[in-house]
Amino acid sequence: MRNAMIDVDVLIVGSGPVGATFARLLVDQGNLNVLMVDAGPKLTERAGQHVRNLPENARVEAQVAAQGPTTFRYAVPSMPERADAAVSGNYRLEHLVRPGTHLPNGERWGDLPAAACSTNVGGMGAHWTCACPPPAQGEAISFIPDEQMQVALAKARELLQVSASAYPDTPVSQRLRERLSSAFADVTTATRAVQRMPLACSSDQGQRRWSGSDTILGALAEPSGRPERFEIRHDTACVQLIVKNDRIVGAELLHRSSGTRYQVDAKTVIVAADALRTPQLLWASGIRPKALGRYLNDQPQVVHAVRLDADESGINLPGADPTVGVYWVPYDREHHPFHGQVMQMEACPVALADEGQANVEHIVAMGWFCCKQDIRAEDRVHFSNSEKDFLGLPAMTLDYSLTASDLEQVGKARDLLQRAGKALGKPLGDAPLMLPPGSSLHYQGTTRMGEADDGTCVCDDHCQVWGFQNLYVAGNGVIPTPTACNPTLTSVALAVRACQRILKECRA
Repeated sequence: MRNAMIDVDVLIVGSGPVGATFARLLVDQGNLNVLMVDAGPKLTERAGQHVRNLPENARVEAQVAAQGPTTFRYAVPSMPERADAAVSGNYRLEHLVRPGTHLPNGERWGDLPAAACSTNVGGMGAHWTCACPPPAQGEAISFIPDEQMQVALAKARELLQVSASAYPDTPVSQRLRERLSSAFADVTTATRAVQRMPLACSSDQGQRRWSGSDTILGALAEPSGRPERFEIRHDTACVQLIVKNDRIVGAELLHRSSGTRYQVDAKTVIVAADALRTPQLLWASGIRPKALGRYLNDQPQVVHAVRLDADESGINLPGADPTVGVYWVPYDREHHPFHGQVMQMEACPVALADEGQANVEHIVAMGWFCCKQDIRAEDRVHFSNSEKDFLGLPAMTLDYSLTASDLEQVGKARDLLQRAGKALGKPLGDAPLMLPPGSSLHYQGTTRMGEADDGTCVCDDHCQVWGFQNLYVAGNGVIPTPTACNPTLTSVALAVRACQRILKECRA
């Protein structure tokens, strides 16, 4: 262990893409002393790499290490098996988690049974699909000026290295896009057309590199490249923030492998754990605003797979490149309040049925994320006053349900997926499937931002917790609006805005 007591300018709890954004900007632009802690192990020497960039054996080892209390290799059921379990409620662990994740509530299935976390340096940024669609009208946060948000989104794209050209635009992919465009002509517009998905992914001579927290950290991800004013401590859980009046004066940390507890003093504290564990830490610290853990928002996810029509797609043509890539049917508040993804199998996080495994280059997976219609205070995370989780923090349970309006949207998404399947080839399976609730991994709202400290939000529009001079929360949990888009780009952009305030305060 290093010093039992340290004093830093900024403590960051959590090392996912959002925590990495704070670290990068505050070290580079503020010349501040920054300590980042993560309860999980370091999976790679370069901190926070995406596991998809690793050789298969190393990838599997890294995924298992990220699984908190369940560090063993999961069985991987197919999409139909997951969906059948969702209908019956007869879950097994493997129905609910993907490799690299674990259930925050142990093997106790609740109302959001597939809600999962990753415990590792890099957080979910080591495992995510890297899809980065921007929020559209209707998803955007109304009280943040659009011109400010666009500047922040541009910086987020730069940090994440977002591109629409990670996959080559082949004759096969062009035909696929044309067929999708024709099928969805009535719900898309010229400005919201079927297009290649913006991905946090770069490509060099056909070799793709998926962005993780290391991409954002840059030189800070390299042990040899870090300045003395920045440190990442893995295997180190923050178990309590130390409150004095309207300030956080420090935090109690637990070095998990040695069992050593010690205090760090900090001038500013940023909690960017995730949408479940950020409110958990605040609760454990006695910071319990009325909205904490409430307004939990998930995106119901409907999936399907299709075997491409060989003649129509051109994959049978001599010398044809079968690369499909990842395509996007964008959200439109009036006509298409969903985010549709059509993706190459290497980009799909969920297994197909066995019949599709033999020839996956002719298979594409499709997923439609639904926008929850009713965001309610009663959809929430509860924290126990007596039970503890594997880190010694208050055990959590989730209260969550889909309303009639939500289920109506799921039905519409199924219809759209059937339309997409028929346009592209032969669907695998009889009908699109809804995955178990929580499968999106896109939980939002539990530390939501708002315009005023009125009991319906936890922080302001720069992520500063109401009533505290130096406490910030960040990540998907601060997003207050109903959305269907993958939230990482938005969360990184909101962190960029929060950094602007922190830097201004530090310079004052």
